[in-house]
Amino acid sequence: MNLSVGIVGLPNVGKSTLFNALLKKQQALAANYPFATIEPNVGIVAVPDERLVRLAEITKAEESMSSLPPIKPATVQFVDIAGLVKGASEGAGLGNKFLSHIREVKIIAHVVRAFEDSNVLRHESSIVDPRPQLPEQSDGGQAKSDYDTVRTELGLADLEAKGEPLTGKPEIIVLNVAEKDYNTESINKLTEEYSNLLQTSKDKIIVISAKIEEELAALAESDQKQYLADLGLEHSGLERLIQKAYIELGLISFLTTGAKEARAWTVKKGTNAVEAAGEIHTDFMAKFIKAEVVSYDDFISNNGWKGARSTGRARLEGKDYIVQDGDVIEFKIGR
Repeated sequence: MNLSVGIVGLPNVGKSTLFNALLKKQQALAANYPFATIEPNVGIVAVPDERLVRLAEITKAEESMSSLPPIKPATVQFVDIAGLVKGASEGAGLGNKFLSHIREVKIIAHVVRAFEDSNVLRHESSIVDPRPQLPEQSDGGQAKSDYDTVRTELGLADLEAKGEPLTGKPEIIVLNVAEKDYNTESINKLTEEYSNLLQTSKDKIIVISAKIEEELAALAESDQKQYLADLGLEHSGLERLIQKAYIELGLISFLTTGAKEARAWTVKKGTNAVEAAGEIHTDFMAKFIKAEVVSYDDFISNNGWKGARSTGRARLEGKDYIVQDGDVIEFKIGR
């Protein structure tokens, strides 16, 4: 399934820094001036799924393998779209080109700058908002103004074009905060404040520090976990962003495992067994016989297929079975 997330926002809000962290390497030019990114940079990022490691471990033991089978997580395509500016709907700042890139993605990750740094210039589109600012938060009014600027441009673009409206696309608001605010207490507080300020659900807000995420991406996995623990966080902002995109798009993962690989497959909620089989190979749909299904928890507690079958936890399902998140499936395919 093609899952694409467009990273959008005004120039200098931290989009390219976030993108660099997502790819765990410098693939986008993160520069302190507008239009550092002209053509959209595209990267494929793994969806964090700890279940795959457990499946691989059990498969190794069950199949008497000398090493773990390859682990292949589901993936998300992130598109780093150059900074949108006021007047983009009329062509300002190569706006038409940027807007066309946004039209191609499935969901928008709207990066909003919620910090002040004299070393990072604001673009002229960031008109200072004269309204009172949030308590103990110096940049709330400005963030509201920046957010409204982009939403206005998307709305104006919708008036000029047909097809799926930009403003109708699912959206996640990525609140890019100062390093000092990247801890559990501040994240909870800022989520509440900006939910009210931007008039949106708290569930649609992800608080990150793009700078810290970029630093985390350069560390070994064990060091990343320690760094996050020191901040009082269980998961990185990037993991939360990827998982939130999944939720907002109504996606789930079913799992397959064997000596060849342990793998997660992306499908929409409500997908039936024969459609899920088609995600593996289109020929599977026409040749589908049955799907042998066991829940992830039952698969783990029974130490794999053999145990799940012997205890009756594995079952055969037909074409109309609705696949659930975490189902471990082995498809029975005819010739």
